[in-house]
This record gives sequence, C-alpha cells and structure tokens, in this order.
Amino acid sequence: MGLDQYAFTRKENEEDTQVMQWRKHANLEGWMSDLYYEKGGTKDSFNCVELPLSKEDLLRLLEEYQSLQTSTGSFWGVSTTYDLEQTRVFIESAIQAIDDGYEIIYTSWW
Repeated sequence: MGLDQYAFTRKENEEDTQVMQWRKHANLEGWMSDLYYEKGGTKDSFNCVELPLSKEDLLRLLEEYQSLQTSTGSFWGVSTTYDLEQTRVFIESAIQAIDDGYEIIYTSWW
C-alpha cells in the first residue's frame, strides 16, 4: 500500500511504454497534482489521473525538482535523494521523447 507513480510515452498506433517509476516520491506527487489543477484539472482527487506533460512543463520541473515543496498524503512516504536523481534522469529522457514525437504522461495511484 502506498504511492506508486509512473511516467510513460504515448504515440498514436503504438503501445504505451513506461519510462520511469517512482515509489513514494511524495514531493513530486504534490508538484504534479498542483500542475494538474493549474492546467484546469477538474477531478476532486488527483489519484489515477493521466497528466500529459509538455516540454515546457518538463523544463519547469528541471528548474524546480531539487527544491520541490514537501508534500504529504496517506501512505505517500518521503522523497529521497535517489528520487531526485531518478527525476533528473526522467526529465532528460522525457524531453528527448517529446523531441522524437512522443507524448509524455504522468499518473499515480495511492
């Protein structure tokens, strides 16, 4: 039980491909939830929502990922240095995927 987070690529006529998975990276979840609502998200809960990420979103995350606001939730856990390293790897690969014509989707389940 707890927070499971995924990012994957999507392209028409192709199967979605997972590019990153996090386990209990609470601060990233809070950032993504805020982004969802900034972009006009209307669901009461960000749980199990697919959030498309633009290159601009990823560049913003690149600027902010090392100093994300502390976020909490039921069984969300605590973000670690390893989570930050994985987030940097994700951002770089996601930007490349967008440049290659893929969409990037973030989702989580808790």
